Amino acid sequence: MDDNLLVYPTAVHVSFPGGRPVLTIGAMGTDSKMNARSSARTSKPRRTAATDSSSAKAGAKARAATMTASRLIDERIRSLDDWRGETLANIRRMIHEADPDIVEECKWVKPSNPWGVPVWSHAGIVCTGETYKQAVKLTFMRGASLPDPRGLFNSSLEGGTRRAIDIHEGEKVDIRAFKALVKAAVALNGETAKKR
Repeated sequence: MDDNLLVYPTAVHVSFPGGRPVLTIGAMGTDSKMNARSSARTSKPRRTAATDSSSAKAGAKARAATMTASRLIDERIRSLDDWRGETLANIRRMIHEADPDIVEECKWVKPSNPWGVPVWSHAGIVCTGETYKQAVKLTFMRGASLPDPRGLFNSSLEGGTRRAIDIHEGEKVDIRAFKALVKAAVALNGETAKKR
């Protein structure tokens, strides 16, 4: 049998044993032919490529849900075990020094990136911290609207909204200018939140 066939449900039954909802779905057939005899029985869902990737994605999200965002970021930094981990840790420290009320989150958790992407927010996303083989990329969601007199933004310059800072091995970040960008991003998010 082809593992990539879709199963069409025909009957959905919800029961409440012990006060907890239980969902039962009966199968009618596949996309290659509708099979009346299969509608008379309840079948187990078939494993498909989509099911496998969905399961992996759900597993990654479940792992992420059991850990706090701060712990996930700690794990991400620890897993890098090179200059990128050290750079991300230093950037994280500077962000917290610039805004002690910043909130850490991990978004876009998926099987290929079980820790997700570190995100720092205050009244909206301030910036994200992605790691690549050759760079640590800090993307400011509304960077095009931020003053950057020291020219820290060196990536994603063509867009109308975001701006990024790519940090390569051995490069140093102007601490004062970086903290000023974080503070400006928080202030811009606060102004937008007040207008809503």
